[in-house]
Amino acid sequence: MNTWYVAVNGQQQGPFPQSHIQQLLAGGVYTQDTLVWREGFQNWLPISQVPELNQAPGVSPQPLPSSSGIQAHEIDFEIFGTEMQFVEVELDPNESAVAEAGSMMYMSDFIHMETIFGDGSHASETGSFLDKMLGAGKRLITGESLFTTVFTFKGQGKGKVAFAAPYPGKIIPLDLKDYSGKLICQKEAFLCAAKGVAIGVEFQKKIGTALFGGEGFIMQKLEGDGLVFVHAGGTIVQKELQAGESMKVDTGCLVALTQTVDFDIEFVGGIKSAIFGGEGFFFATVRGPGHVWLQSLPFSRLAGRIHQAAPQNNAGFSTKGEGSVLGGLGNLFER
Repeated sequence: MNTWYVAVNGQQQGPFPQSHIQQLLAGGVYTQDTLVWREGFQNWLPISQVPELNQAPGVSPQPLPSSSGIQAHEIDFEIFGTEMQFVEVELDPNESAVAEAGSMMYMSDFIHMETIFGDGSHASETGSFLDKMLGAGKRLITGESLFTTVFTFKGQGKGKVAFAAPYPGKIIPLDLKDYSGKLICQKEAFLCAAKGVAIGVEFQKKIGTALFGGEGFIMQKLEGDGLVFVHAGGTIVQKELQAGESMKVDTGCLVALTQTVDFDIEFVGGIKSAIFGGEGFFFATVRGPGHVWLQSLPFSRLAGRIHQAAPQNNAGFSTKGEGSVLGGLGNLFER
């Protein structure tokens, strides 16, 4: 299956499956002049010059079953920025998006904001008090807040609400319909989603993965048939693994994977490599078939570098010889 990239307002978006491009083209979000690219193309091409994107997508797939029995809201979006991104979600009347408490950047008039327990899915919204507490507890276990904020447009025409990334990295839109209705991701990767997406807990069954996986015993589980937006540090790359194909990954660099991918943890090997190699004692092995998303800059690595550069005492900010060929020796002459 080909994966596509789209140029919108000079910004590259993707990768997307072909069906996603065709759906947005049919909905008027993309036009025949929108530029696209996939592996095998020498240059970006307008959709009008790509026959495979102008073919009828065929019979629409049946909605995926979910615990709520309700389809997620269909939302449009646009991602802005490069290093510090934010996603702007466009809502029709009575459409809703759910997001992490505190991630909202701005919103237009007639957007109604409500903070609720749980993940905003239909089950947590209409269920009993115990159901709501269980949903909130799942989010707390995965490192998220007890509360989720629901943004609903109550006006006429279109409403817009934007959600900002918490640290430098990339926001990737993923349609759960393209991944059999389920994705597994690292804790705190979820940014926002269409209302109706359920955020749950995925327990790692293997004790080695649970103890040494870097992502902990608990990972997030995103289920439903709507759009979700996942954020990770640095640059995000998607790898498509064939059946039996495996890859070794630094445990902190693993962002998300499909439910068909086998995930395990292995020891690095020699004790010398483990102690002096700087890569830690364990790495993750992912084995296909399925899709895997990787990040180039885990937040723990970024935080570690910031901690190393920060002053280690209360004497004020240390110059640490920045801009000086003497380095720390220059401090000997400061009084």
